[in-house]
Amino acid sequence: MEEIVQVVCTEGVMEITLNKPKANAIDLVMSQQLGAAFVKLRDDPDLSVGIITGAGDRIFCAGWDLKALNAGEMSTNLWWEDDYGPGGFAGLTEFWDLNKPVIAAVNGLAIGGGFELALACDLIVASEHAEFALPELPLGLVPDAGALQRLSRRLPYNKAMEMLLLGERLSAQAAAGYGLVNKVVPKDQPMDTARSWAKKLTAVAPLALQSVKEILRAIEGNTIEQAFQTMRTEHLPNYRSLLASEDAQEGVSAFVEKRDAKFKGS
Repeated sequence: MEEIVQVVCTEGVMEITLNKPKANAIDLVMSQQLGAAFVKLRDDPDLSVGIITGAGDRIFCAGWDLKALNAGEMSTNLWWEDDYGPGGFAGLTEFWDLNKPVIAAVNGLAIGGGFELALACDLIVASEHAEFALPELPLGLVPDAGALQRLSRRLPYNKAMEMLLLGERLSAQAAAGYGLVNKVVPKDQPMDTARSWAKKLTAVAPLALQSVKEILRAIEGNTIEQAFQTMRTEHLPNYRSLLASEDAQEGVSAFVEKRDAKFKGS
């Protein structure tokens, strides 16, 4: 029997594939497996970046497994108290100390929690036929695993409310127009693009790569002045290590000497 979460690690990149036909819907077991994969990404010094996609070419992820919910395997009341594993729902939506970037290769429909999973990623490449939607309200639910928290920060308020209240679908092209998606590509190319981006990221000094997310998370909600003070005074271990690292000196030396830098992660 094939794994419902397939993980392949090659040359510093972890590729995660949701493989649960027909809709790649997420139940507790799948969420726990995703969480375990993202923990490995966080903790393995040989890994720099993650990519997540869905099997097939129709559905990236349809979100919460409503059949499992209806069967009583999960609860709507205080749902977050169920064991979704590290990182909360889908293993990523509440993974606050994962500083390595994750790329979503959206190869089809991203619905409900599947859209929330994509929103939790740092870069999104979508196939030209991909669509995003939040159909929770007619089900008597709300998209509270990331969409309510993130969407109005990524889209204009009224557009976010259109998706949240009216359930309007957003095409990949429209999402790119709003800046929600980084790039739209032909149907068979999301993973090629994601891998190309990941290859660029693996060439970056690891401490610099991880400092970006660490700092952005720490300064969110700050004024610009406060953000500078946060960087200078708060506990930011990757950033502090970066400033004193051999890699920082190596990067400068390589630029001056017109050669490729050889980063060691220290």
